[in-house]
Amino acid sequence: MANQDILLEMRGVHKRFPGVYALRDVTFDLLAGEVHALLGENGAGKSTLIKILGGIHAIDEGEIHIDGKRVEINSVADAQKNHISIIHQELAQVPHMTIAENIFLGKEIAGGFFSVRRQEMLKRAQALLNAYDFDVPAYKKLAELTIAQRQMIEIIKAVSFNARILVMDEPTSSLSDKEVEFLFRTIRRLKEESVGIIYISHRLSELFRVSDRVTVLRDGMVIGTRNTQEVKQNELIAMMVGRELSNYYTRSFREERGSEILRVENLSSGDQIHNVSFSLYEGEILGLAGLVGAGRSEVCRAIFGLDALTGGKIFVRGEPVRIACADDAMRLGIALVPEDRKKEGIFRIKNVTFNITLKVLRRIFRGLKVDKALEYRTADEYIRSLSIKTPGQEQLVGNLSGGNQQKVVIARWLATEPKILIMDEPTRGVDVGAKAEIYGIMNELAKRGVSIIMVSSELPEIINMSDRVVVMGGGTVRAVLERGEFSQERIMTHATEGM
Repeated sequence: MANQDILLEMRGVHKRFPGVYALRDVTFDLLAGEVHALLGENGAGKSTLIKILGGIHAIDEGEIHIDGKRVEINSVADAQKNHISIIHQELAQVPHMTIAENIFLGKEIAGGFFSVRRQEMLKRAQALLNAYDFDVPAYKKLAELTIAQRQMIEIIKAVSFNARILVMDEPTSSLSDKEVEFLFRTIRRLKEESVGIIYISHRLSELFRVSDRVTVLRDGMVIGTRNTQEVKQNELIAMMVGRELSNYYTRSFREERGSEILRVENLSSGDQIHNVSFSLYEGEILGLAGLVGAGRSEVCRAIFGLDALTGGKIFVRGEPVRIACADDAMRLGIALVPEDRKKEGIFRIKNVTFNITLKVLRRIFRGLKVDKALEYRTADEYIRSLSIKTPGQEQLVGNLSGGNQQKVVIARWLATEPKILIMDEPTRGVDVGAKAEIYGIMNELAKRGVSIIMVSSELPEIINMSDRVVVMGGGTVRAVLERGEFSQERIMTHATEGM
């Protein structure tokens, strides 16, 4: 990397918000043809730094240099003029428009009389898709594509307008392993074209595969920059959280299996899942593994009554039950922490207390009034027991970090005192410190006899936290593996059967 040109330098960057010092004297550089990972817990300053680079936030102090020249970036237009493109975790696209229209959005090829040259846009867009071996017609609507394909459209759009600095924010959070490999191939190609990539991810294993250097932020400051091949994962974790996380995966495994609490037999729902059968035991963490689209989330939704069954039976403690809606599930002691906390889990503009106590309002009401003291005690109990970091109960949940938002969602369902807790991607998009805390919460729940179904796309998480693993593929069960039988290779072998 010694012969590579310095593409970007951010020197002595400071950024303050009311009551918060978001960035303190941050210095960061990016080389042409390099993948430079930006790592840190939620709230460490990564997003603020990227928003400054993208022209969303103005810099308070410091300088930005591109190709050795100082530049001013005070708007998104300034960032674009300097060939900077940011691919956010939540894609800013127009699903009902075509691929070509999305690629040229805001930069349409003008025709006469205020018209646009649609055929020319289609032709150019198709040439770009072909150049990246992306076998999809440019006239296809974006809504018809998978998340991975839509992400590729954003990358193609960025490089088509000569982006030289590309920021990828959690690019693999919703991708299958096969789609991740396609993304990584594209990244390697961009490196060969001297594009500099800033890569943000909470999945440390990815960083060792894709990045050249790693810079760690903590509390708005740079803790250090390391060559990826010369640093160990534990060192990066210690840099992020300020301490060693020796018990990262906190799990105490039982010697004996508890009694059966849940059984599903030949469960079918819509076109997504068919003939799914497995059992769940008291105090067990049962991992649901498989590729994206395998039907894992759909099984959880069917058990919780969110999707109607088209066949099969559900048994709780050996008795057949009918679960037609979420209320039926809750009465049976079943709770669901959903996959997408932003869309289905939290109320961003409501406070912490409201979000925690929402599902136990009947318990809190006294006549027609809320028992404020009981409401406060209930929220406080879970804020303390789950170590939710918040200035107070009145804080809006949207202002908390991703990890603390997730703990608020978990707290809401724990307040219902469930016997069966379904956790769909419980650590997606949260930092390593919050992950370790969530693993600790799960372990304590299992010790107390709560039974957990955990859907996860991270195989290390599945392997280290599960008593048994149900491997799904094509909407059905491919294998049920006992602890000691499963490994990454064996799980993936079953998950890809018939593909």
